[in-house]
Amino acid sequence: QVQLVESGGGLVQPGGSLRLSCAASGSIVRIYVMAWYRQAPEKQRELVAAITSGSTNYADSVKDRFTISRDNAKNTVSLQMNSLKPEDTAVYYCNAEIQQTGQLYRKRYWGQGTQVTVSS
Repeated sequence: QVQLVESGGGLVQPGGSLRLSCAASGSIVRIYVMAWYRQAPEKQRELVAAITSGSTNYADSVKDRFTISRDNAKNTVSLQMNSLKPEDTAVYYCNAEIQQTGQLYRKRYWGQGTQVTVSS
């Protein structure tokens, strides 16, 4: 079994910062892509940031404010969020493309989500 568990969400004032973390566990051979998505009420789930072995990409709305990073040895990915705005309020989900032990293919996994609320 493979599991993704997020942490670090909470309530923060506009202009504040939060750091989200996601830990992958289980019979993992390799993680190829790790990403953060978010979904606000009445909106589609959207890609916030993604990271591969050699590149990163961000949604235009979070460029220069958010930074994604990963620790391959620990199978974790983090999202540093600075200068938070009310419109950043959403449930944030960790996503990863993982090859499991005993498998020859890659599969996408999702975390349970963590709530981020930006409000005064």
